[in-house]
Amino acid sequence: MSERAPATTPSAEPTGPSPASPSSPLTAARRTGLLVTFILGGLTALPPLSMDMYLPALPEVTTALRSPAATVQLTLTACLAGMALGQLVIGPMSDKWGRRRPLLTGMIVYVLATAICALAPTAELLIAFRLLQGLAGAAAIVIARAVVRDLYDGVEMARFFSTLMLISGTAPIIAPLIGGQVLRFADWRGVFVILTAVGIVLTLMVWRGLAETLPPEHRHTGGVAAALRTMRGLLGDRVFTGYTLCGGFAFAVLFSYISASPFVVQEIYGASPQAFSLLFGVNSVGLIAVGQINGKLLVGRVSLDKALAVGLAVITLASVSLLLMSTGVFGKVGLAPIAAALFVLMSAMGLVLPNTNAQALMRTPHAAGSASALLGTSSFLIGAIASPLVGIAGEDTAVPMALVQVTCAALSVACFLLLCRPWHPRETP
Repeated sequence: MSERAPATTPSAEPTGPSPASPSSPLTAARRTGLLVTFILGGLTALPPLSMDMYLPALPEVTTALRSPAATVQLTLTACLAGMALGQLVIGPMSDKWGRRRPLLTGMIVYVLATAICALAPTAELLIAFRLLQGLAGAAAIVIARAVVRDLYDGVEMARFFSTLMLISGTAPIIAPLIGGQVLRFADWRGVFVILTAVGIVLTLMVWRGLAETLPPEHRHTGGVAAALRTMRGLLGDRVFTGYTLCGGFAFAVLFSYISASPFVVQEIYGASPQAFSLLFGVNSVGLIAVGQINGKLLVGRVSLDKALAVGLAVITLASVSLLLMSTGVFGKVGLAPIAAALFVLMSAMGLVLPNTNAQALMRTPHAAGSASALLGTSSFLIGAIASPLVGIAGEDTAVPMALVQVTCAALSVACFLLLCRPWHPRETP
C-alpha cells in the first residue's frame, strides 16, 4: 500500500481548524456549538445504548426464549454486524446527498426496528430485527463522525473526539444501570421500549437542531462505482489503513468484554444484574476520565501517536493479566482482581479510540463520509467476529474472552507498528 495520502489530504497532524466563510453551514454549526456537541454526543452514544442497556437482560432472554447463550449472544452480533454494513452504505450516501437526509431516514427506521424488537417472540426473529436496528442505527455513528470532520481539523478534531467521549461515554454508564432497573419492574422487552423512546427523542433533536454541514459544492456526484473508487483510494493509503485496523482490533478487545462480561460477572462470579451494572458503569467512568485527560491535557502537548502507543501497551498488559488469571496461573481468583483488570483495560480505551479516529480522518478531508464508513465498518465487523468467540467454550469460563482480547490487542499493536510506522516521517501533499 502507498504511504502517500490522496492528493487533497492534509498533513498527519495539522494545527488548526479548516477555514470556513462567514456564511457557510460550518460557521452556523459552530455558533450552536453546545447544542451540536450534545446532538453529536447523543448520536455516537446510540450504539452503546443499543447494546449495553440490553446486557443485563441477556441471561433472562436466554431463559425466556429458551435458547442457548451462544444463540442469544448473536443478538448482539447481529446488531453489531448491521451497524458495520450500514455504515459502509450510509457513509458514501452522506458524501453524495449531505448529512441530514440520510441521518433522519436512518433514525426513523431505527425507531421502528427497535419497537418491533420489543415484540419478537423467538430468538431468531429478535436476531433479525436487531440486524435491522443496527443497519438503521449505523447512520447515527457514521454521520456523526463525518460531521466532526466537516467542522474540525487537526488537534481541534482530536480534542472534539475526546469531548464527545464525555457525552457518549456516559451511555455505557447509565445504559446497564437503566437496564438493570428496568428488569426490576419489567421483563427484557421493557429495555427495547426505553430504547424506542430514546430514538424518538434523538430523532427530534436532529430534525430541530442539526444543520447541514456538507455544502452542495463539496458533495460527490458519482454513483456506486465512484464510491467504491473513493474507498479503494482510501484503503490505498497505508497509514489510513493502519489506523483503521488499529482502532478496529482495539474495538474488538472492547466488544469482547461487552459481549462476555454479563456471563463472566453474573454466571461465573455470581453477581446480580444490578451489581454487574454498577461494575460496568465504574469501568465506563475510567474510559471517560482517561478520554478527558487525553483531550484536555495531552492533545497539543504530546503527539497523538505517543498517547496511542501508551494506550495500546496498557490494553495489551491488562489483557495478558486477564488471561493469566482466567487460566488459573495465579490460583483461584475472585471477582475483585478480574474487575480491576477490566477497569484498566476499559480506561486505556480513552487513549486509543479518539486518537485512532482523529489520525485516520485527518488524512481524508475530501471524503469524510466514506472514511468514517470504513472506520466504523472495520471496527464493527471485527467486533462482530470476536463476539461469538467469547462464548465458544460455554458460560463457565472466562478464558475465551481473555484469549480473544490478547489476540486482538496484539493485532492492534502490529497494525500500529507495521502500517502506521509512527517513527517514520510522513509525506505531506
